[in-house]
Amino acid sequence: MRRMLIPALVLFPLLVHAEQWQSSNTQTDVIELFTSEGCSSCPPADAFLSSLKNRDGVFRTFIPMAFHVDYWNYIGWKDRFASSEYSQRQRRYARDGNISQVYTPGFVINSQEWRPWFRGARNWETSNEQVGNLTADLQGNRLKVYFADKTRNHLHVAYLGMGIETQVKAGENRGKTLTHDFVVLDVTTLPGEGEWQLKLPAAPDKGQQRTALAIWVSPTDSQQVLQAVGGYLE
Repeated sequence: MRRMLIPALVLFPLLVHAEQWQSSNTQTDVIELFTSEGCSSCPPADAFLSSLKNRDGVFRTFIPMAFHVDYWNYIGWKDRFASSEYSQRQRRYARDGNISQVYTPGFVINSQEWRPWFRGARNWETSNEQVGNLTADLQGNRLKVYFADKTRNHLHVAYLGMGIETQVKAGENRGKTLTHDFVVLDVTTLPGEGEWQLKLPAAPDKGQQRTALAIWVSPTDSQQVLQAVGGYLE
């Protein structure tokens, strides 16, 4: 009798990519840059933010983020990273008294305007406020976040693009090749009371060499950053 050999089906466990980040009890410094590819004075500020990727403590003691605003798009170059939501974020800082006015480039550190950069400063006063741990556990596209403060807050999760280049063909930066890091590509916001579970959308593809996550918590009635954590996606 002829026997038919049936190949055995071997089941291997699916490998799910996992990342975990945890802040200390001390508030993580958050450096926000409001910028635009249509602004001729912005490239030096963008370059400074990019330089922070080489500093000790990036994503551990401080997290940089570049919010590209859309209010300069009308002058000849449409910034592909710009969002009206990011412009509104800056305007709300102005309304709440955190910054003096809306302008680019504009730095906000720990939710307060930081103008010493324009006078040559490249270091900021770090926070020593004790606010508790923020922990994030990423399994595939499933994110779990825990914050020591169990009051009702908002969780914000942003994809950041690293190593991006743009050849500007119009506007104030016409003919320049601009390089960007820590570019906010997308933000998801969710209310909660110290614990959050969510499914992240796919990271936008803007030609970045690497992608990172920035995760922070703020009160429901304010943009004040209470605590933040993040890191590169490997």
